[in-house]
Amino acid sequence: MNTLRNKVQLIGNLGNDPEIINLESGKTLAKFSIATNESYKTAQGEKVTDTQWHNIVAWGKTAQIVEKYVGKGKEVAIEGKLTTRSWEDKDGIKRYTTEVVCNELLMLGK
Repeated sequence: MNTLRNKVQLIGNLGNDPEIINLESGKTLAKFSIATNESYKTAQGEKVTDTQWHNIVAWGKTAQIVEKYVGKGKEVAIEGKLTTRSWEDKDGIKRYTTEVVCNELLMLGK
């Protein structure tokens, strides 16, 4: 049951090519965002699509797979955990971001 405490599963399409960062430590980091779409009908019968964007971070072997095989528009299924981090911007204002740290990735589509 502990694995269910912080688990995220998403299926979506990449908005852009991933940003790949090779750190001095030798680790590889991949950053990308995916869009998930949910459709519903209004009371008037009009179809509405709601798009949500999710920031994804992948490390190590997963990042290397992302670098090699994943690009803009590709559909992927990801699994990971939700994290929030903070930093100070150049004006000294504390900023926050929420990301999914991906530990599994499945490439979908063609």
